[in-house]
Parts: sequence; C-alpha cells; structure tokens
Amino acid sequence: MSDIIHLLNDSIANQIAAGEVIQRPASVVKELVENAVDAGADAIHVLVKDAGRTLIQVADNGKGMSETDARMAFERHATSKITSADDLFSLRTLGFRGEALASIAAVAQVELKTSLRGEATGSQIEIAASQLESQQTIAGVEGSIFSVKNLFFNVPARRKFLKSNETEFKNIIVEFEHVALVNPQIAFTLSHNDLEVLNLPVANQKQRILNIFGKRIENQLLSLHAETSLVTVGGFIGTPDTARKRGALQYFFVNNRYMRHPYFHKAVMNAFEPFIPAGEMPNYFIYLTVEPSSIDVNIHPTKTEIKFENEQAVWQIITAAVKEAIGKSNSIPSIVFDQKDSFDIPAYHSERIPQNMESPKINLHQDYNPFRDSIKSSHTSGWEKLYQRTEPSLPDENAEPLLKSEEKKSNILSFKGKYLITVLKSGLALIDQRRAHIRVLFDSYMDRINSRRGVSQGLVFPEIITFTPSEAAVVPFVIDDLAYIGFDLADLGAGSWSVNGVPSGLENIDLIETLKILVGKVIETGCEVKEEISEAIALSLAQKAAISYGKILSEDEENRLLAELFASSSPNYTPDGKSIILILSEDEFSKRFR
Repeated sequence: MSDIIHLLNDSIANQIAAGEVIQRPASVVKELVENAVDAGADAIHVLVKDAGRTLIQVADNGKGMSETDARMAFERHATSKITSADDLFSLRTLGFRGEALASIAAVAQVELKTSLRGEATGSQIEIAASQLESQQTIAGVEGSIFSVKNLFFNVPARRKFLKSNETEFKNIIVEFEHVALVNPQIAFTLSHNDLEVLNLPVANQKQRILNIFGKRIENQLLSLHAETSLVTVGGFIGTPDTARKRGALQYFFVNNRYMRHPYFHKAVMNAFEPFIPAGEMPNYFIYLTVEPSSIDVNIHPTKTEIKFENEQAVWQIITAAVKEAIGKSNSIPSIVFDQKDSFDIPAYHSERIPQNMESPKINLHQDYNPFRDSIKSSHTSGWEKLYQRTEPSLPDENAEPLLKSEEKKSNILSFKGKYLITVLKSGLALIDQRRAHIRVLFDSYMDRINSRRGVSQGLVFPEIITFTPSEAAVVPFVIDDLAYIGFDLADLGAGSWSVNGVPSGLENIDLIETLKILVGKVIETGCEVKEEISEAIALSLAQKAAISYGKILSEDEENRLLAELFASSSPNYTPDGKSIILILSEDEFSKRFR
C-alpha cells in the first residue's frame, strides 16, 4: 500500500492560513496598519478603492526594510518581533505571528516599495498568489508603501461572498478606528475613492476620540483613572444620561491593543446599573495597562480575544473605577427644590415680640365633648353611613339597562391603553394598538419610498447633525430613501448635514436621535439590497413614531387605526414578525365557561 500523507506546498498552506487571518478587506487594512505602527511610524496614510476590492494602499514613514527583509517578510512565520517562545509572554508589539503578509500575498497581487531610513535606494517587490514576480532596486522611499490589488482574485468564492461596498468600507473604518484610538501620537489619514474620509492629526487621547466621533460628545465624557499593582485603568466613560439602546461607543484596549472582552463589559454595566434604564448601553473608552506576562494574546489569529491571568481582580478594579468616575462627576441626578415664588417661614424669637403686643386669646367652649352626640355640627352628621357595609344587589329584571345598545358610541373597547377589543366574524379580537400603529406607519413609509413621493414638513430652524465616519459612509446609500419618507437633508461636508424638513407628523421628535437610529439600524443589520435598506429605515422610523403603551385613543382614532390596519396586506404581524391580533373564537369561550 502506497503512502498517502504528504506536505502541502506553500501556496496552498498560505491560502488556508489566509482563511483565518484575511477574512475581508478590513482584515488587510488592520494587519498593514498594525505593521506600520510596529515599524515606528508617526504618520500613516491609507488609501482604499472600491471598498478594498480594487486597491488597499498603506504608506508609512517607519524604519523600512532592507532588500533581504523585504523578501523574507512574505514568508510564512517570518517575523522580527519574537525570537523564542518566551517572547510570547513579553509582547509589546501588535504583530508577532508572522502570518499576515504571507496570507495577504496568497490571495492578492501585492506590491511593496521600501527602504531603510537614510538610505538612497530601496526595493520594490511584486508578488501574486504567493509567487514572486519581480524584485528590483528603486530610489529610496520614506518607510514602506504596501499596495494590495484585486483581493481574492484567485479565490472566486471568497470574492463572491464579499458584502456590498458600503458594508465592506464600514468594516474598514471600524478597524481603522481601533488602531487610531489607541495611537493618538500618530497622524492618520483615510481616503476612499480619492475622497478623504478621516484626517487625524497628532493629539492627546481625548482629542483623538473627539476627532473621530465628533465634538458633540466632548461634554459627555467622564475621565477614568485607577492605578494598582495589577492594572492601570484609564480613559473615559459617558455620562449616564447619554446611554442609549443601540449604537453605543464601547471600546476596550489593553497594552495599546484593541480587544473584545464580554466579562469586563459586564463590569462596566454593573457599575452603571443603578444610574441607567434597563436595556440601555453607556459609552466607554477604557484603556488597560498590565504586565505583558499576565495576559495571553495568542488565542486567535485576529488577536482580539485576550486571556487575563487575574480576570476577577481586574473586573473589580474596573467596576470601582467606573463607579468612582460617575460619583465624582455629579452626574447622578439630585433633588433640587424650586425656590421661585416661595415664602419665608420666620423662626420664633421671644425677644422679637414687641412688649406692647397682647397674646392671642383662645375662646373655649366649656360644654364641648367630642364623644357626645348633642354637640355635632350639621355638616358632619351622617358620617356613619360611610362605614355601613354595602351588600351587592342583584339586577332588577324590570330595571332599565345602564347603557342601551342603541346608545353605544363604539363597538371598540380599550384596555389600559394597550389593547383594543372588537368583534369580528371569527370571534373576539384583541389588538395590540402600538404594534398595529407600527404596521400602519411602516406600510405608509414603504408606500412613500416605492412611489418616490415624500411628504415633508419644513423646519423654521434647521438642525445640524454630524455623523461619525462609519455612519457617514452609509448616509449616501440611504439618503434617497430618507428623502422619499420626508426627510430634507443638505450635505454640509465633513460628515455634517442640515435637517431642513421632516416627515409630516414627526415635528416633535428628537431629530438627531431619530436619524442616528435610522442610520445605525442599517449598519447594525448589515443590509445589502436596496429593498432591505428601505425596509430597515421604514421599520425603524415606524417604531420611533408609533404611539406608546398607555396612550388612550379617541373613538375616531381607534376607528381610523383599525380601518388602516385591516386595509394592510399583512395585518396580523408587524414587519419584524410580532403578532398584532389575537382571536378568541366562540369555541374557546365555551371551553373557558365549562
């Protein structure tokens, strides 16, 4: 029997490794930008075309590479950052596995131009699908320039399953932000299709946050600091009143590395719990510094899952630090008594009474006895009746009904401002009035979008909204749908828009929050198709504008709501699949009364 086990060639092995390391264009940006940081650059420029499908270029002014290093950098497990297993427990660089460049070169066409600092000449290398195509000497460049072209050109299945350009670029922005947030000492720029999206100058930590997410959150950030022998906690948390149900800005970093850590997230939520409503999420930017030997970053190729040696102790320190920051900020609401138009109650001082003032005289009724019936004022007589036991009386067959059928104003009953009850041919119908309103509004918004006829109410005083870079990347793809619904937006540049009009009937809502929710909903659901984007916007706006539970409707409002609901093509369910109508048939009633 012949042997069947053999070694894979480098090209296949690299493609397998690339499956874990390079999942999408954002993965390429992450790896190349982190390498530029490790190279000691203080200026990093990222240029992307077609959301990374066509080109991802990262240029830095770091220390660069020699001719030999430039070639070796694309070999698997080739790295300058560790030399032994012990180095894994003293890492102070972002990269160390030596897989990123080999994985990128396995699934793209890569060009590298680099030279050592101060050298007059450098090297240019071109690799495609792990195969070296050319290497030549060129005039010296400052640092390194990596150009990754036609990502996944040799893996059609991977390229086919890439998301839409807006989704892929949004993911690129997210990875870019992760590195930029923890390196404020480095200047960053990000351009997409020759349009500059982000320009981040060198700044301090707080200013870098504001440069990315907007100055509107400047007064919403509370400074965070705690220093112990185990960990140093720094950064910022949002004030409790800025917590929201979705789209919160939540970032953890350890030793200048972005990480995801659900356990530490619970520590933050535990500290905020007494101060925010259930289901809402606070903003936070928390930077941890620990001894490298006390964490393990070598769990997953993406290096965002990190194991801590003293997780429970760090959890307690984070909780205490967040609670202290909230307490020091006076952000906990306190009781303030309104003293306007109040009057002073003077304190009694015997020496302040004039000597010639007579003491007040009190006349007593000598015969008054509260326990005698003889002295009773006329207005108190008959109070005993209040305490007489009232027995329920049976209805008199000959008595007139309290409400005759012909006197009934409506065949719709309301229960606690939450349910409407009415009679249908199939039985008694219980209708969730908020969900019914969501269905009606959703159908109305979708009709406006599909017919391209927005009904807008102009604002006397337009409002300005500024989107974060990740939100701004999505706005151009949803602007038409927003216009068809009734939003009149004008682009002011730099991620800012003027809101000049809103859908009719929504004049009193929080416009900034509503638009943030609409755009956030599209980002959160990752909608790819135009129809899906339209439905996400219509549903989110319907949920925002629908009547709240406890709202008592007038008779006309009840009749109009049910008429519009039953005119819908899908009256039984909300657009997200929740039941609107519950039918109780006559048979079900009969079973209940057995």
